[in-house]
Amino acid sequence: MLRPFRKLVKFSSSSKGAKITIVAWLLAVLLFSVFAPGAKEYAVNSKEASVSGDAPSEIADHIVKKQFSSIDGMPALLVFHRNEKITNEDREKIAKLSEWLASDEKPKYILNALPFHQFPENVQDEMFSDDGSTLLFNLSLEPDLDTDITLKTLDQVREKVDAIGVEGMQFEITGPAGISADTISLFKNADIVLMLATVGLIFIILILIYRSPLLAITPLFIAGIVYGVVDRVLGVAGKYGWFTVDSSAISIMLVLLFAVLTDYSLFVFSRYREELKKQESKYAAMSEAIYHVSEPIVFSGGTVFLAMLALFVTVFQPYNHFAPVFSVAVIVILLAGLTLIPSIFALMGRKAFWPFVPQVESAAKVKIGVWNKISKLVIKRPAVIACILLTVLLIGAFNFSSIKYSFNLLKSFPEDMPSRQGFELLEKNYPAGQLAPVNIVLQSNKEFKLNHDFFKNVNNLVKKLESQPGVSSVTPFITDQNSLPRNFLSKSEKTIQLQLILDHNPYDTGALDAVQKLRDSANILLKESGFSSKDVKMHIGGQTAQQVDVRKMNERDIIMLFSLVTILLTLVLGFQTQSVLMPILMMSTILLSYFSTLGFGWWIFHHLMGFEAISYRLPVYTFVFMVALGIDYNIMLVSRIREEAQRLPWKEAVGKGVALTGGVISSAGLILAATFAVLMTQPLQELFLFGFTMAMGILLDTFLIRGIFLPSILILTHRDKNRA
Repeated sequence: MLRPFRKLVKFSSSSKGAKITIVAWLLAVLLFSVFAPGAKEYAVNSKEASVSGDAPSEIADHIVKKQFSSIDGMPALLVFHRNEKITNEDREKIAKLSEWLASDEKPKYILNALPFHQFPENVQDEMFSDDGSTLLFNLSLEPDLDTDITLKTLDQVREKVDAIGVEGMQFEITGPAGISADTISLFKNADIVLMLATVGLIFIILILIYRSPLLAITPLFIAGIVYGVVDRVLGVAGKYGWFTVDSSAISIMLVLLFAVLTDYSLFVFSRYREELKKQESKYAAMSEAIYHVSEPIVFSGGTVFLAMLALFVTVFQPYNHFAPVFSVAVIVILLAGLTLIPSIFALMGRKAFWPFVPQVESAAKVKIGVWNKISKLVIKRPAVIACILLTVLLIGAFNFSSIKYSFNLLKSFPEDMPSRQGFELLEKNYPAGQLAPVNIVLQSNKEFKLNHDFFKNVNNLVKKLESQPGVSSVTPFITDQNSLPRNFLSKSEKTIQLQLILDHNPYDTGALDAVQKLRDSANILLKESGFSSKDVKMHIGGQTAQQVDVRKMNERDIIMLFSLVTILLTLVLGFQTQSVLMPILMMSTILLSYFSTLGFGWWIFHHLMGFEAISYRLPVYTFVFMVALGIDYNIMLVSRIREEAQRLPWKEAVGKGVALTGGVISSAGLILAATFAVLMTQPLQELFLFGFTMAMGILLDTFLIRGIFLPSILILTHRDKNRA
């Protein structure tokens, strides 16, 4: 299996091959830059929906769109608030805004708005909060608008409000449209900031560790070339619709690309420096170095690639759409690790290490460093070390079970974001569920007969729904059979819809549980109301129902993804080590590291930072990256141990492997942790928690698991000390 890769690295590290390889990469970047679009041009934001579009809430929304000709579109909630009561002068200004929204001068993509200016004063009074301090004003945008257009449209509304002048009144836009607009505004120019921060941090760390300007610049130069190729390949894929290019995936891919290529560069030039001390020819030294390093690079790249491919089994869009972006990136990164990195360092030769240029030595000098001392300690006391670390890690893993998850996107926004502030005003002054009402859809296989019994059944259902836990109100209650509410009955007369307002914030766990109970008892409610459950089906749609489906999809994806990744990567490790026990031990330490990190992370978030819950996406994202990247260091360590075991007893080989790889693995871990920590600078709470958790997990994995715990376990469990 490794033979084709051996030939490839032999060519790329030769005198002629190195030059050809570099020219080929530079030519590829040039051609892609001229003829291919960038990934951001065709990137989209994945929706919180299923890949197949068949989740219960999606079915309900599809029925509404199909059966009702008048579609309300995406709602935006305009919130006006005074600390005291809103004045008559304020009303006049709000009426001016209402007139503008009803005129031909309104923004192009606004479908309709509440005709506040047409209502008599007594009707207007009913729209205000009980204390008269807050007014909720609805408008609808065209459905399925691009987020950029949504942002521009709402900005036009804000500009109009500023032009009218609402001095002393707080004005915010919330609701689904406001949340969508705020999300895109948060990440304007985020990728540029992220790239500059990542590059700057990697450069500083490399300078501090290796004190060589060329060694600090070269990995960044390599990453820049590779990013130029990956970005344009994704742009072409997006342009021709080969797969969905997710904008969030692109941002995180940028961090992954720079971090992994820097790690591969460290692996290569650390071994290259060893070989330059043994032989004069820089090409011969690189050929020998890359021969040994190519195996861990191939297997580490392969495991990361398999982990990314495993995301294709997920049904939640944001997870599934990460798969193609990262799969493409990993393939190009792996190719660069086997060709571009060795060719550049081979051409640079000893100059790459200036001012500490390695020279040929008659005998290898043993440098007594920190990892040399740690390796001796591991050899001397493996059982004691393993027991202490296992106890600590199990404490963290035990705490994993106490994690509470949030499905409330608004809580992830900064406190000063308009959509969050607007919702918090609504929450104080109106039923919280009014931010995103639940849509109850009754679909019959035959036309509803609009008679007394039908209206009686509808009213019975309204009463029963209102009596359910967590429900604030349900409309309409039919009092006049001759004047049915708008959008109550479809043109086919086979579908009706009711609007349900929850007591809770529509994104809180309590609201999700309430909607789930409604779903579970749908047939009973229909039957008790007088409808035939054979002829009539109840569907539940809206934002809260969508989050119920997200919760189910998340639970399903966690089980599928965790199982598949664990099995696949264990098999790959088994193939690499040619062992049964060793891959099980390696994978077990990786999983223990993951669960321990999440457990300790939750303790910090909850008890020290005051978070009541964390994003439900955090376990999936951290699992994929922490497990896939953690295997890199496993493979690097075990490959060196197996190499040393060809001439040393097993116990000594483990110690030698730790001593020789400890420095490069710890350096790589520091850089990887630092690059993920850059995500903590992003404004979204979810990214802050992800960056913090990844940084903590990588440091734990690098220094304790890979450097101390795994070697101790390998010594204790390996009986044949003469074979790897």
